[in-house]
Amino acid sequence: MASATSGGIGASGSATNDGQLEEKVDLSKETDDKIVQAQTLLASGSLKEALALLSALEKRCRTGNDLPSLIKTCEASLDLCAEVQDDVALRATIETLCSRRSQKTQAVRSMVQKALPWCMDPDQTYVPLKVEASQKEARDKLVECLRDITDGKIFLEAERARLTRGLATIKEQDGDIAEAANVLQDVHVETYGSLSKREKIEFILEQMRLTLLKQDFVRAAIVAGKVNQKFLKEESMQDYKVQYFQLMTQYHSHDKNAFELAKDYHAMYSTPQVLEKEDQWKSYLQSSILFLALSEHSLEQQQMLLQIQQDPLLEKLEIGKSLIESLLKQEIVNWPLPRFDEIQQWDVYAQNDLGDHWSRMFHRRIIQHNVRVVSQYYTRIQGSRLATLLHLSSVELEHEISQMVSAGMLQAKMNRPHDIVQFSKKKSSEEILTDWATDIDTLLNLVESTNHLIHKENMTQ
Repeated sequence: MASATSGGIGASGSATNDGQLEEKVDLSKETDDKIVQAQTLLASGSLKEALALLSALEKRCRTGNDLPSLIKTCEASLDLCAEVQDDVALRATIETLCSRRSQKTQAVRSMVQKALPWCMDPDQTYVPLKVEASQKEARDKLVECLRDITDGKIFLEAERARLTRGLATIKEQDGDIAEAANVLQDVHVETYGSLSKREKIEFILEQMRLTLLKQDFVRAAIVAGKVNQKFLKEESMQDYKVQYFQLMTQYHSHDKNAFELAKDYHAMYSTPQVLEKEDQWKSYLQSSILFLALSEHSLEQQQMLLQIQQDPLLEKLEIGKSLIESLLKQEIVNWPLPRFDEIQQWDVYAQNDLGDHWSRMFHRRIIQHNVRVVSQYYTRIQGSRLATLLHLSSVELEHEISQMVSAGMLQAKMNRPHDIVQFSKKKSSEEILTDWATDIDTLLNLVESTNHLIHKENMTQ
């Protein structure tokens, strides 16, 4: 009981880890007086003495557990440095105060939040403060100083994320894209509990953007995997959804993955806010149709083509509708397409430096489509006849059929001496035996049914 009342009048107790009660001293009046004295010293040009005065007061407040006075004293120290625009003293003061033994987390948080507006734009969370060229170095050093202070402190996660974005922006403005991307990668924002869902997605999208600018496509794929696709479907996330898939088109363009590009553009097209703007949805739908035509034949590709064919907005894209109908019909498609010159004017060709690659790929997909159509109607056909139907040379035809067979897209054999292409698949011994057993079973069933009918007829006579 004696320890609980040892503080006397004007003091109260707070529990320690040992179960003992620490004395809490009220230093509010002394704090006000010392801050006034420090301001007087500053007015006379004695910043060092003013900081020393407040430093001694800060220690008394910290050891006396007077948190409000401690915060007030720390902020006053920073204000003195800022008032005389002594950037070196400001950084040194905040580093010293934050690294003091047993420094209160509330005091550290208040100092970081106090200094943030001096280097970061208060109106734009992740944008560095705009300053003159002469003050740029001081601003940049303050950002790095505060970022170092927040390192490893869970209670300053949001501030660290903001400072890291700011530092990355500074590096990017200086032309150092690689360093900007490296700085941003240091923050695993997906593990931060103090940031909202929107802030996390925005941060990850910025990581993706810089990583793609750095042309680190392996890491870009890793970062993209951190975005939960379910969140992008929410109505409030439409802007981020479009931004995310725009970044993914850059990644998949590098891989020349036509089907993934088709899905990216269709995802942007299906966004409600995009559907309200005709010029946007037309561009995205056109791109989706084009990349579906450039994709390898698969069940998923055919399902997407059918889905788009049933879209009522397709009626407004005459060329796109005609292209889809050609790909879905079991008919040979002539090359070049009737309006291929107009297709090459679509935005995706103009915005992409892979235009020549896509044109060659388009021709190849049309050839593959035609070969599949022929395989539906013929089991054996002369190679010269097939080459004539497809408007190809014998060498080109052989190359395309070989590629399709190797990729598992087609079952075919070519007899060069007799110039015959055989599309029927030769059955293995097991398959022949299975078919034979099935035929025998069917035959025995027919014999049994016939025998039953004969006996039935004899009984009625």
